[in-house]
Amino acid sequence: MVAAGVPLGVLLRLCRVLLFLSQFYILSGGESTDIPPYVMKCPSNGLCSRLPADCVECRTNFSCVYGKPVAFDCTVKPSVTCVDQDFKSQKNFIINMTCRFCWQLPETDYECNNYTSCMTVSCPRQRYMANCTVRDHIHCLGNRTFRKMLYCNWTGGYKWSTALALSITLGGFGADRFYLGQWREGLGKLFSFGGLGIWTLIDVLLIGVGYVGPADGSLYI
Repeated sequence: MVAAGVPLGVLLRLCRVLLFLSQFYILSGGESTDIPPYVMKCPSNGLCSRLPADCVECRTNFSCVYGKPVAFDCTVKPSVTCVDQDFKSQKNFIINMTCRFCWQLPETDYECNNYTSCMTVSCPRQRYMANCTVRDHIHCLGNRTFRKMLYCNWTGGYKWSTALALSITLGGFGADRFYLGQWREGLGKLFSFGGLGIWTLIDVLLIGVGYVGPADGSLYI
């Protein structure tokens, strides 16, 4: 039954306005529905001891002996659910790891950005300052993101086997040098017939031992 003096159409419009305002209130954060970003990395109902480091908080002991096994008491972060070996819900658990800082980990345990403006084939070998991040399931002491000096090790996609094959078969025409992006040397070999064969033999040896590489300074693949 419609209230006295209030048309049905006005009530419907008023309900729509109230519904819109309630949805806007929720979306604008008036009612907290945010999920912590780390939850996306945390598998639901998995083993607590196998959770990524971003999903747990541990009471670390920086006075542990480097390289020795150590156990830390850990607690899962809010909104993270995990279980123990018996598939029972668990909040507190122990993580066994090796006592060492993140920057002391072996290279296989972290990822670093590649810098493509340095020469990989140079004497002495060039280095660059890389930003490195520890892999999710590796636990260590200190900051999980750090900077480290690394040797230039990027590749432009040139194959050593292809360069060597071209040097042996078509080296007299400069095909190996053209393939590596060394156009001036390639033209020099082409118009000198491979330096009458001498330059060709030298290039076979230099490419074979890896002394001559791509012109962009990258490594072979």
